[in-house]
Amino acid sequence: MDFKQVRQDFPLLRNDKILYFDSACQSLRPQVVIDKLVEYYTDYPACGGRSMHKLASRVTEEVDKAREEVAGFFNAKKKEEIIFTRNTTEGINLIAQSIGFKSGETLVTSDKEHNSNLIPWQMMVERVGIKHLIISSLSDNTFDLSSFESVLKENKVRLVSIVHTSNLDGVTNPIEQIIKLAHRNNVLVLIDAAQSAGHQKIDVRKIDADFLVCSGHKMLGPSGIGILYGKQKLLEGLQPFLVGGDTVANSTYETHEFLPIPQRFEAGLQDYAGIIGLGEALRYLRNIGMEEIAKKEVELNDYLTTKLTELPQVKIVGPHDAKLRGGIISFYIEKINVHQIALMLSEQNIMVRSGQHCVHSWFNAHHLKGTIRVSFYFYNTVGEIDIFVEKLKKIVDILS
Repeated sequence: MDFKQVRQDFPLLRNDKILYFDSACQSLRPQVVIDKLVEYYTDYPACGGRSMHKLASRVTEEVDKAREEVAGFFNAKKKEEIIFTRNTTEGINLIAQSIGFKSGETLVTSDKEHNSNLIPWQMMVERVGIKHLIISSLSDNTFDLSSFESVLKENKVRLVSIVHTSNLDGVTNPIEQIIKLAHRNNVLVLIDAAQSAGHQKIDVRKIDADFLVCSGHKMLGPSGIGILYGKQKLLEGLQPFLVGGDTVANSTYETHEFLPIPQRFEAGLQDYAGIIGLGEALRYLRNIGMEEIAKKEVELNDYLTTKLTELPQVKIVGPHDAKLRGGIISFYIEKINVHQIALMLSEQNIMVRSGQHCVHSWFNAHHLKGTIRVSFYFYNTVGEIDIFVEKLKKIVDILS
């Protein structure tokens, strides 16, 4: 794959003036995705699944094609197992509100969960009275399988809701082993794949995932569109929590009849442009190849890790082996404000993320104020890393 040529597909990168290292927050979009959004708003800007005219029929057809594309991308058994949401956050909240937790039941997460996979469960603790257990990471910030296995054996756990790849340090948890251990104890697993879905191949049937959520804006798709995958039998057992238009087949003043999945979970007018654009984004990713993307990101991470370890002031969070961190590297420099570094880099057209990355709980527990997070995608280059390191050195010299 000629990744240098691929850069021309992204309007922002065509002039080489911007160094975009913030793809973990939001990826760039290729021209084909932008064109697909324009196509909807220009050629068939109508409602799907409602009106009978040909514009509406085209929308329904395009949305159905996008659902099939998503199902194929993750190797779901049926397209009906794909529910469109606004984002990963909505998908997690949908499960939290619909799975029917009862007081005293137990949920397990890790200590590196994004607020989107922490706060909904804290609310369930307050409102329903569930028990929330947290698996602490090992000293190198990797997942503690031994501790996890013990927790499963010693507690009656209903659900494990676990991040796949951490947006904090890029560490990918051993999801297949986690699922096997959970299923061995009759426990369901919800995977937060926000940081992994667009960066590595995920086969939901191979890993036997029960539920999986991710966001389109982190995998070349439009913002405001997300995915919830669930096994058909499990989805049919959920109680919809957001209901109204397009979720029912019929209603009277006293009764209602829900539509089958996925429609019963897709209330109201949908983001048709977002859904259609997401389908186009996944076609683009599939054409490049997820294995190629993962390989490219590790190469970039390894290169930057080598460069950063030459700077004694830099403290990398998590394991130093780039193969364990994928496309993310998070670091800080003692006694220098991470936001100040990010702002000075921005003035030189280098875009990174600074702060606690919506994982305040982990930072508070480790008494860290924040990190600089560099996150790669396949459109980044070694040459960009060289520029970044050169500018970073100068900033550190100025601020030290």
